[in-house]
Amino acid sequence: MPFDFLVPALVTLAVVVDPIGLVPAFIGITEGLPQPARRAVALRACVIAAAILAGSALVGDWLLRSLSIGLPAFRIAGGLLLFYIAAEMVFGVRTVRQTQQAEEAIEEHVRNIAAFPLAIPLMAGPGAITATVLLAGRASGDPVRLTLLLLVIAVVVALCFLAFFAASRIGRWLGVTGNIVLSRLLGVILAALAVQYVIDGARLAIAA
Repeated sequence: MPFDFLVPALVTLAVVVDPIGLVPAFIGITEGLPQPARRAVALRACVIAAAILAGSALVGDWLLRSLSIGLPAFRIAGGLLLFYIAAEMVFGVRTVRQTQQAEEAIEEHVRNIAAFPLAIPLMAGPGAITATVLLAGRASGDPVRLTLLLLVIAVVVALCFLAFFAASRIGRWLGVTGNIVLSRLLGVILAALAVQYVIDGARLAIAA
């Protein structure tokens, strides 16, 4: 049923992209910018990230076939990658790296901070692209499920925009402890989803 596909897809992408977890990086990237400029950066970054993830959903499966990579192998590899990201979230490594990337971008005077590092790699990074391709593979070419996946991408990106829009308030409301606890909790959920991807890929490989 489409609902059985919709819920895991939404949870997976929401956890991987982690809109709330991106707030500290967004604040660091846009530090010193006026509020209208911050909103413009947020909107442009969300559009770029949505285009990248939608493209991954639509052509990712075709690309795998062109490279003669089986879906089971990609599910196992993708699950391992997602588990690595989850481990980083649990142990706090990911947040530190995101902040460092933001600081490096500012120091190097990157002209378009909406594209880098906000859209790529913070929003539409390897983990999000991998998760999108895996979900597209689960859709098995079903137009309804692919449409739902595109809808999920739009929802997750919209959540990112809302988080960026309210970045200052969210940062003050959660505080340091709240951000840490939320990141660890989302990391554990993502780790469980990643293990499930590996199990599904192994089952498909054995069945084949």
